Amino acid sequence: MESPHGAAVSAEDLGLEGPRGRVFRNVTFSAEPGSLVAVEGPSGSGRTCLLLALTGRMRTTEGHAETGGLRLPGQAAAVRRIAALGPVPAVSELDPAFTVAEHLNERAQLQGRYGASLRTLLRPRAERRALAAARVDEALDAAGLDLATLPKSERTSVRDLERLEALRLSVALALIGKPRLLAVDDTDLKLSDAERTLAWALLRSVADAGTTVLAVCSEAPENTHVVRTAPAPDTTAPTTDEETADAHPETGRA
Repeated sequence: MESPHGAAVSAEDLGLEGPRGRVFRNVTFSAEPGSLVAVEGPSGSGRTCLLLALTGRMRTTEGHAETGGLRLPGQAAAVRRIAALGPVPAVSELDPAFTVAEHLNERAQLQGRYGASLRTLLRPRAERRALAAARVDEALDAAGLDLATLPKSERTSVRDLERLEALRLSVALALIGKPRLLAVDDTDLKLSDAERTLAWALLRSVADAGTTVLAVCSEAPENTHVVRTAPAPDTTAPTTDEETADAHPETGRA
């Protein structure tokens, strides 16, 4: 029986063919709730598109998948309600002009308006604010982001964050909604070996707390559930993940 929090994820002969050719094909795997799943492969092998497909944000053309017991692509809208995106280029990027506080406040407000139950919405305003603040603090703690260590604390602009700090902020923003599945793109991009170790430790801690994690990477660490993609054999296939972003999208943004 599935965990009440984490979402099981599986795929059988999953494939996607876009306007420029084959993106990925024959993806088959199964992961239990609370798993840390590394989507491993070189740039251009469809890693990002697979991530978006499994979170209900891109429609595949072959096979099928399930996330949290919801069949894809048919129940993509329902999957989007339980799956959150961390950093994904051109889909859920941080705004470099925003401060950390502005990002957190915006996400908390959106969660309070669109993700809260009717019972929560009927509570007094002061109580709703306290609940929102507690949820933000919980997400920051889970992401390992200590605002006091930033150059200007919560007033630090995103453009002034180190790569690992930006990753932690993106994860915290995603966790504010208490998703059952967290998806992170380019996990090991532009990180030193030490930073890469810390990034995977962060994602492992999120998974250990019950949230299933899908993380795109060029090289998966040990003790992860690895799903590998390979460059498409078609000569007309796109050469970068960015070029595949327009292949059968379910929605413009996360």
